[in-house]
Amino acid sequence: MSREQAQPTVQLAQQVRRRRVFYIPGYDPIHPRRYRELYRTEAREQAEISGYEIALSHKTTKGPYGWHVNSRIDGVEVDADFSVLVWSDIVRKSMSTSTAATYSRLVRTAWVYISSGALWRMMRLRKGPVIAALYPVGMLLLQLFLAVLLAWSVAWSVGLLASALPWERMSLLERVVGPVMVPVLGPLVGWVLGWALGTWVGVMLLRWFKRLDRKFYAYYLMHDYAYSARYRGANPPELEARLTEFAGRIEEALHQNFDEVLVIGHSSGAHLGVSVLSDLIRAGRVPAVGPALGFLTLGQVVPMVSFLPGAQRLRADLRYLSARDELTWVDVSAPGDGCAFALCDPVAVSGVAPEDKRGPLVVSAAFTQTLSPERWAALRWRFFRLHFQYLCAFDRPGDYDYFQITAGPQTLGDRYAGREPSKSRIETPLLKYRSAGA
Repeated sequence: MSREQAQPTVQLAQQVRRRRVFYIPGYDPIHPRRYRELYRTEAREQAEISGYEIALSHKTTKGPYGWHVNSRIDGVEVDADFSVLVWSDIVRKSMSTSTAATYSRLVRTAWVYISSGALWRMMRLRKGPVIAALYPVGMLLLQLFLAVLLAWSVAWSVGLLASALPWERMSLLERVVGPVMVPVLGPLVGWVLGWALGTWVGVMLLRWFKRLDRKFYAYYLMHDYAYSARYRGANPPELEARLTEFAGRIEEALHQNFDEVLVIGHSSGAHLGVSVLSDLIRAGRVPAVGPALGFLTLGQVVPMVSFLPGAQRLRADLRYLSARDELTWVDVSAPGDGCAFALCDPVAVSGVAPEDKRGPLVVSAAFTQTLSPERWAALRWRFFRLHFQYLCAFDRPGDYDYFQITAGPQTLGDRYAGREPSKSRIETPLLKYRSAGA
C-alpha cells in the first residue's frame, strides 16, 4: 500500500488539535516508564521513515504516569497528552508467590481451562495463544522433572557412598550406638543426609530457573493465565476498584477541551478497556457533546477470559459496547503475533454479538506486508517482541500507524471511515455461554 493510500487527505472538519490518550497495558509488572521510552524511540524512527515531525516532553496533565507529544503531520500541528492507566502493582503482587505456590496455581489453572472447555475452544481459534498457554505448563513441568532428577541423583550418590564407607571401623560411632547398630545406622544416616542434600539442590535449581524467567517466560505466562483463572474469568476485587478509578480519569478528560479522547487497550488491557468504557456509557457519563471517543484494541486476548464460565461481566460488556454509537472501536491484530487472538472478532467469537452490532472494526496490521523482509526475518521468532510491534515503527507502514493514530490530525473514526474489515477475520461463535450474564 502506498503512503498516499495509507494517509488520506485530511479535511478541516476532521482535524484534531488536542488529544487525550489513555493507554491500558496488558498483564505487565514493569514500571510504566518503559512505555514512555518505547514511544520516544519508536516515534523517532517512524517519523524518519514517514516524513513527519514528533517530539516528547514532560506531561502537562494531572493523573498517572504519562508524557506530552507535539507533532506536525500533514502540515497540522497536534498536541497529545498520554497517560498510562497503571495496574502493574496489582500484577506484581499477583506474581509474588513461592515456587511451590506457582506449581499449585499451575494445577488449578490447567483444571479451570480444561474442565470448562475454554482450552478446546481457544484451540479452534488460533494456535499461538494456545501454545502460549501450554508452554508454561510444559516448561515448568520440565523444570520440576530436572530438579527431581538432580535431587534423586545427589541422594542416590550420597547414599551409595555412605553404604560403601567402613562404618565398623569408626570406634566413636560404635561407642555411641553399640557394635550391633553400626552397620545399620551408619548407612541409614548417609541416606537421610543424601536425600536432605538432594532436596536442597533440587530446590536451588528451581529457584535458579525462576531467576532466569526473563529468558524462559514460564512463570510470567503461568501467572498471566492463573490471574484470569483465579475467579474463573471474573475480575478480582482489587482490579474492579482500579477499573472504577480508570473510568473516573477518562470521564474527567471527556469534559475537557480535547478534540478526541482515545483509549488504547493492549493485550489483556483490551478487555479491561471494554469494561471501563461500558461502565461509562451505561451510566450516562459520556457527554452527548464533547470530544470524539475512540477505542483502539491491539493484540487482544479477550477469549482467554471471556471463554471462562465466570466472565459474565465481560461478556455483558462486550455485547453492550459492540452496539454503542458513542464511540469508534477498532481492533488491530496480526496473524504474525503468536500471543494474540489475531483477527478474531472478540464479540462474535464470545457468542454475544447482538443483532445491532456496530463494532469492532477488525483489521490486520499485516506484519508480513508492513515490515520489510529483512525486519520481518529478524523479528518473526521473537514472539514477545512481536506482541509489542503494534506500539512500534513499521518500515513499510500501511493504514495502521500507531503514531499517526495517537498524535496525528485525524480521529480514530475518521481515519478508518469506510475501511472494510479484514476478509480473514474469524467470527464463528465458539462459546457455550452465549448469552451475556450466563
